[in-house]
Amino acid sequence: MNNTALETLNFYMTDLAKVKFEDLELIARNCRSLVSVKISDFEILDLVDFFRAAVMLEEFCGGSFNQEPEKYNAVSLPQKLCRLGLTYMEKNEMPIVFPFASLLKKLDLLYALLDTEDHCTLIQKCPSLEVLETRNVIGDRGLEVLARSCKRLKRLRIERGADEQGMEDEGGLVSQRGLIALAQGCLELEYLAVYVSDITNSSLECMGTYSKNLCDFRLVLLDREERITDLPLDNGVRALMRGCEKLRRFALYLRPGGLTDVGLGYIGRYSQNIRWMLLGYVGESDAGLLEFSRGCPSLRKLEMRGCCFSEQALAAAVMHLTSLRYLWVQGYRASATAPGRDLLAMVRPFWNIELIPSRRVAVPALIGEALVDHPAHILAYYSLAGQRTDFPDTVIPLDPEAVPE
Repeated sequence: MNNTALETLNFYMTDLAKVKFEDLELIARNCRSLVSVKISDFEILDLVDFFRAAVMLEEFCGGSFNQEPEKYNAVSLPQKLCRLGLTYMEKNEMPIVFPFASLLKKLDLLYALLDTEDHCTLIQKCPSLEVLETRNVIGDRGLEVLARSCKRLKRLRIERGADEQGMEDEGGLVSQRGLIALAQGCLELEYLAVYVSDITNSSLECMGTYSKNLCDFRLVLLDREERITDLPLDNGVRALMRGCEKLRRFALYLRPGGLTDVGLGYIGRYSQNIRWMLLGYVGESDAGLLEFSRGCPSLRKLEMRGCCFSEQALAAAVMHLTSLRYLWVQGYRASATAPGRDLLAMVRPFWNIELIPSRRVAVPALIGEALVDHPAHILAYYSLAGQRTDFPDTVIPLDPEAVPE
């Protein structure tokens, strides 16, 4: 294996016997250009010699902390390290990051065991941060610290962590308060993926005003709170999409009542350059979907969940979306007489249509099994190879000749 092949080295191991610590040290000593290593649950203390040898290392992800916190004082990370993700890091292990925190451009905290205050403490030491990945335990307070401290931030990914540490009080929730602070403080933001517990039109309007570089926006409204402050989000979505003209990818997953037909029409009208879109629980009727489909001239891939639209409207929308190459729909209204019949209106050469009927599935429960309803699905896509033949039992390919008139 030559130096070029080792410049970026990834170990995704579940069987740690496959790679020895000595191998890592040997690699580092013999490949001075090694810049990236991603491993599994190696104890950090066992990597001290490796870190000493890997003088050119810029990225490290993985590791684990299984010893008393004071023992990690002996760990010294490479001086050029600027992209970091430490697995299972807790508050007491954070000091090993502090000496070079000001140089960090990327920080992955998805698997760190930090609460809201820990996030605030660490983030404010990282003024050069451009990429942050974490869970919504960061909270609104963490986002406010991020907005004040990290003016160069370009990418922010906040995953769901509803049942994890720090989520039992308001400190571990992300809402309109955090989004407003982020929009006003991080003007270079290009990518945002976030799960929120509450949302308002004004927070989306704020993003439309300040987040002019946003290319990829993904927001999921959690069902944690019974009451959401400000629904529907029609005006906020309009302001967001009018203001963020660079958007190419867009995802909005709400709850029933989150967006009316008017709001869905706004998405279509102001999606001139969007190529991928995921929509969940938006719109009220077929009229909203048809208005949406009169826009989106660049849309190639569309996914819809919690769909309230009929087969007839879906087929008509596809015919309007002339750039569309892939469609996935969950929970639509099937034809009353023959499921799939009204979808025939979108049949065309090389356009494959597959149906997955609704069904009840038994899943393990605390006592015995519970029956869970799986809504019907539609999958449609272009393929020059024709219809596939490896269907699972739950999938029915739509054959125009076999559907009753």
